Amino acid sequence: MIDMDSRLRVARGLAKTETEASRAVFQTLKDNRGHPDSPPPTMSDGWGGITQAMIDVYGQVPAYQGSGRPPSHKQAQADWQYLQFVKHRDEHGRLLSTELRVIFGEPDVVLALFGQSTAYVERTHLTMRLFNGRLVRQTLGFSKDLACYRASAAWEDAVYNLVRPLKTLRQAVADQPGRRWQPRTPAMAAGLTDHICTFKELLTTVASPNTYEGDYRIRPNIQMGRARQHATMAQMGGPMGEPHAG
Repeated sequence: MIDMDSRLRVARGLAKTETEASRAVFQTLKDNRGHPDSPPPTMSDGWGGITQAMIDVYGQVPAYQGSGRPPSHKQAQADWQYLQFVKHRDEHGRLLSTELRVIFGEPDVVLALFGQSTAYVERTHLTMRLFNGRLVRQTLGFSKDLACYRASAAWEDAVYNLVRPLKTLRQAVADQPGRRWQPRTPAMAAGLTDHICTFKELLTTVASPNTYEGDYRIRPNIQMGRARQHATMAQMGGPMGEPHAG
């Protein structure tokens, strides 16, 4: 899961199915990312699983109205916002058209909130495959052990969030002669650190327990997609608590 404003990866789900992976992402948001009651506004591609995962984690069973069988299944809530960006292809895989589907929320509000592409999460998937050989398709470098897969994903996320400055996040510098830009990492853009971390710092720093009682909620705008067949990620908008994967 990725924050759309800062490009910070904020949640990760690794599982055998997309629904299970998406459920892990939303459970992380609910337990550790400041969204205990409802999911943040979310955008994904057209693959299934995310809708059901959202309902499984955040849905509520309607109150019993006093007649008939009491309801037992969770349902989506009125304040949710979820948009799918669906790509239609022919039998050869060539792109024919795209479609925006509003799954939850008022269509006009949801469409105005997100834009019309999942470019951020698709770009971070490319970065993941470039820097984590276990995600490269059609090779023998895939993970044979789930624990190693989780460890490699966590490491690559930490490097991405804290060590690698992104060109799209750089800021113009006006008061330093001979310098035009200030490079920034996603963690800097999210306000989690004030400098670009080194690999040594990343490996030797022990994070203190989080005792902050303020609001870590991400601002609206999330995109979700698939980093691999069964690894789900997303894109979001605003500062988050910790590095991800989703």
